[in-house]
Amino acid sequence: MKRYFSIIAIMALVVCMFAGCGSKKSNTSSNANSGTSSSESAKQEETAVPESTESTDAGSDISSSDDTKQLSGKHHVVIKVKKYGNIKVELDADTAPISVTNFVNLAKKGFYDGLTFHRIIDGFMIQGGDPSGDGTGGSDETIKGEFSDNGVENNISHVRGTISMARSSENDSASSQFFIVQSDSTYLDGQYAGFGKVTSGMDIVDKICKDTPVTDSNGTVEKENQPVIEKITVKD
Repeated sequence: MKRYFSIIAIMALVVCMFAGCGSKKSNTSSNANSGTSSSESAKQEETAVPESTESTDAGSDISSSDDTKQLSGKHHVVIKVKKYGNIKVELDADTAPISVTNFVNLAKKGFYDGLTFHRIIDGFMIQGGDPSGDGTGGSDETIKGEFSDNGVENNISHVRGTISMARSSENDSASSQFFIVQSDSTYLDGQYAGFGKVTSGMDIVDKICKDTPVTDSNGTVEKENQPVIEKITVKD
């Protein structure tokens, strides 16, 4: 009888480990959450695994940026984070033209000004660009996911310093949310659209990860503690 109960206990432990102990690998960008939140009923969160709970409902327009001229070549932006400083990023529009064009257009419109990094996992990534500040929001349009699992070749690997689009479980659900990889997370390759790399300021990313208190293993940050994106400036 004791042996029977021991087997039951071991089985229960294994189930717990796989069910919810929230390894951050299980959710990346859209699930970059490291676990979908329990209130996933209304919306899906864009997390890095890197996830976004923003859903592509009937009210949102799905755009592949066909209606606007897509960029090519390399472009440079500066993400100014309040109280921290500047993160300089080089965007690769030859590899991910839709993602880069979308990001640059939003930045030029001032969309990101005053938004925050709402999800932060030390040793993984920082995620921001959500007007709702909780992973459920985005811009008016969603874009095609530029990654191999969605039929698009993209050789940008999710190593330290890569910037990538967060999305929900739907491949073409990315809109405005993005994440910056703090530590190599190549298991995200093929599932999320990397579109550039940090060229200066990873020390700021490290400090944000170290300083910011989170409420759970999914990296949720209370509104009052979310680092603020003062402005994203497009240099070229």
